[in-house]
Amino acid sequence: MTKLIIFDFDGTLGDTRRNIVTTMQMTARALGLPGRTDDECAATIGLPLDGCFEALYPRERKETILLCTDTYRRIFQANLLTMKPQAFPKVEETLHALKEQGYTLTIASSRGHDSLSELTRDLGIAEYITLLIGGDDVEKAKPDPEPVLKTLSATGCDASEALVVGDMNVDILMGKNAGAKVCGVTYGNGTKKELEDAGADYIIDSLDKLIGLREIATSHSHI
Repeated sequence: MTKLIIFDFDGTLGDTRRNIVTTMQMTARALGLPGRTDDECAATIGLPLDGCFEALYPRERKETILLCTDTYRRIFQANLLTMKPQAFPKVEETLHALKEQGYTLTIASSRGHDSLSELTRDLGIAEYITLLIGGDDVEKAKPDPEPVLKTLSATGCDASEALVVGDMNVDILMGKNAGAKVCGVTYGNGTKKELEDAGADYIIDSLDKLIGLREIATSHSHI
């Protein structure tokens, strides 16, 4: 029986695509790097920040990648003053309902811990979350299972009692690599086909579908 739900943040709980893509493009301009399209930038969401820029600029030196990450963090914080991320529809209501049903709710994200903590507070969902695992809390990032394994250790749950929910293939692979069930969401940054190809056990188009989790956990079908 599922006791623990591990959520990705960007593209799953928080609608941060515009913030992330805009900041990546502003970072490139600030450093004189070639521009990248919205889709090219969005395709890297879910990776650690340095991994995002390595994917966008594979020929650049490590020093340039580190400069990109530092510049990105500075610009992202400044952009928060004018571009406020929002929770996706029905996120707050869903988390409230799941908490009332007795599930332990956590987040495992490639975003830095401090940024993750700030954004969950800003979105009004921090009270529902028992544990945050940020990209700087682990040594190996998604799709490695470390974020899930660390969450299982901290909560005292077994992988068979966990469901990982995310919008990108790295989220699905992370959960599967840890031995957990995985649920993909189609409203984020990944496509349904990418989620299917990664091996998602369930695919939903609205987060409130999780409120019927006990039924989902025995249906073995996409909904």
